[in-house]
Amino acid sequence: MRLLLALILFASPIWPLGRNPVPGDPFIIVNKENNQLAYIDDGEIKGTFPVATGKTMNLTPEGLFNVTVKAKNPYYRKKDIPGGDPRNPLGTRWIGFDAEGTDGRIYGIHGTNQPTSIGRYLSNGCIRMNNQHVESLFDGVPLGTKVLVVKTKKSFNQLGSEHGALK
Repeated sequence: MRLLLALILFASPIWPLGRNPVPGDPFIIVNKENNQLAYIDDGEIKGTFPVATGKTMNLTPEGLFNVTVKAKNPYYRKKDIPGGDPRNPLGTRWIGFDAEGTDGRIYGIHGTNQPTSIGRYLSNGCIRMNNQHVESLFDGVPLGTKVLVVKTKKSFNQLGSEHGALK
């Protein structure tokens, strides 16, 4: 009975982490080919932003993920640096997603205290943005938002259409 209930909940369109994006849902696409992020909302691309991704192509996982954690002024536990501290490499916002079976606290889209890293391949797997860019996205990205990470020459319009995020 529990298995049946779990299957119904996770396969249900009302369960935000189990459903595919539909036009109108917020949707994020990160293309490692050009280190760009597109934010789609209400079936339209609302903005594109430069990002930094992994030092090597395999460090930033590719696939379709779900936003599972969000934090303002995130704590950097690896080096015990509190949120809001200028030494904190996570910047002012964290939008964590469930890549490689993690819980959203390992991989994320976050700000940075190193703005010159944006556009480059320098991270340990996360997706870095300028603080003002990730702050502008933060409130419009609810838990359950899909995050597509790819390395391709396809346009954001193509990718958004293929994944049902554009009108």
